Amino acid sequence: MDQMREIVDLVGSVLGPEAIGMYLHGSSVLGGLKPASDVDVLVVSRRRMNGRERRVLLDGLLEISGSGSPGRPRPVELTVVVQSEVRPWRFPPNGDFLYGEWLRDEFEAEGPPQPEPMPDLALLLTMVLSGNHAVSGPPPAEVLDHVPHADLVRASVSGIPGLLDDLESDTRNVVLTLARVWTTLATGEIRPKDAAADWALARLPPEQRPVLEYARKLYLTCRYCEENWSRELKAQVRPHADAVLTEIDRLVRRSGM
Repeated sequence: MDQMREIVDLVGSVLGPEAIGMYLHGSSVLGGLKPASDVDVLVVSRRRMNGRERRVLLDGLLEISGSGSPGRPRPVELTVVVQSEVRPWRFPPNGDFLYGEWLRDEFEAEGPPQPEPMPDLALLLTMVLSGNHAVSGPPPAEVLDHVPHADLVRASVSGIPGLLDDLESDTRNVVLTLARVWTTLATGEIRPKDAAADWALARLPPEQRPVLEYARKLYLTCRYCEENWSRELKAQVRPHADAVLTEIDRLVRRSGM
């Protein structure tokens, strides 16, 4: 049974008819899955899950989601949102459940995720609407409201402190995500990470390009390998991030936020 079928069956067993629809987002709808891409899924539900349902869903995802190592399935990122929390749209939205492989250790120690504000849902729902890929249920435009650009800006900026906390430990992903934040604020579009990197590279001075060029190369070619940043490149990571943050800040100030 393929991984997507397992996800569909798991969600169906937990939520049944309470699941309005399931939708792909992320790399699946933004240019196609890359070697290290997660399988990104949004579930829109009619109600919040109870404790038992959260436990069953988490246990199933811990089995289905891969670690990104050879011979394992792709990592899964699965978000459940209650429709009434996002339609009519308001910011910040609340999410009912978020599973990501980077949270595995936390879930195994502390139990299932609980409802919480999720500003990133503004970006996620925009990708779902743009990608228009229903795994089950009606088209996303029949289920979700459009997210205003101002809320895309707020959601993009709200995640920056957390990104910077991970700059040393998750350099490739953070560098690419900062490029995508910059691109989104400037163009109003959420582009694939490699396409956002191309856009940013064309606007960076030559001395600020090597870090992003290497992160882009890793994203396109490396699934299981170590990032292996050279000492020279590693020393350039923070100056590169600061240069991109300066551009992001300029756009935020221009937007009046």
